[in-house]
Amino acid sequence: MRTAKLTLMALVFFSMIGIPWELCAQKRPLSPEALVADLYRQHDRKRSPFFQTRSRALVNKYFARSLADLIWKDATTKKEEVGALDGDPLYDAQDMEIKKFAVGKASSLSSPDIVEVPVTFENFGKNVRITFLLIKMSAGWKISDIRYPAGYTLNGLLTTSP
Repeated sequence: MRTAKLTLMALVFFSMIGIPWELCAQKRPLSPEALVADLYRQHDRKRSPFFQTRSRALVNKYFARSLADLIWKDATTKKEEVGALDGDPLYDAQDMEIKKFAVGKASSLSSPDIVEVPVTFENFGKNVRITFLLIKMSAGWKISDIRYPAGYTLNGLLTTSP
């Protein structure tokens, strides 16, 4: 009874000062599909973790430490105009006309803590499927690699660049 009363008082207090209740509640980690969808949503809003040098936290939000390190290094240490990523890593292209975009269901790989999430879309009329590999960490799901239709991976692109 006392807990319910305190919760009700907190709800009234926060609503009176204009703070949404959702911000007060403890946030659950995103599902693998939701994390991938959120990455695309941020990317399309020009708040992508790729190609920016202002927020390492933005990179860490989506990617496992080893991949986050490679992405951050590519963005912050390139001496030339273009680093290892010369195209958009979420669409595997330099030019895009995206249609029929969909984030698929996660499927478990070798253990329930390692999953893959397919993303499919059309780019200039060509069907594309990109596969995100995610691992479950203490802070929630993180992307550990991205596999592209031609057989290469994001880790491979970033580790083989000079």
